[in-house]
Amino acid sequence: MTATNATAVHDTAVTRYFEAWNARTDEARAKAVAAAWTEDGTYTDPLADVAGHEGIAAVMGAAHEQFPGFFFRQLGAVDGHHRVARFGWELVSEADGSAPVAGFDVVEIAGDGRITAVHGFLDRVPAA
Repeated sequence: MTATNATAVHDTAVTRYFEAWNARTDEARAKAVAAAWTEDGTYTDPLADVAGHEGIAAVMGAAHEQFPGFFFRQLGAVDGHHRVARFGWELVSEADGSAPVAGFDVVEIAGDGRITAVHGFLDRVPAA
């Protein structure tokens, strides 16, 4: 991977993104989503297409229900320019460190530093 062009705005947006994904309670998740996304923010990946804080938090809650005892971890550095950033991630088991799911996301960032849109891609998923 090439050297990152990310700035503090990009890094902060991605840090907040992972704080939201790793929040364990509905209350903590709602607070983290509000800090990370604009009110009309969106999240789109091959399995979901939602808008607004409640929709985004619901997708995150469903992921934690499907993968209890897992957390999301950033892979590598954030790469960004203007108000766009990209980064890799994986879903890691707290029990054994395995990471059955991995992906790559592109986020659009508003002037206030919060995310307006996430475009997610799944690179590795468990066999059905």
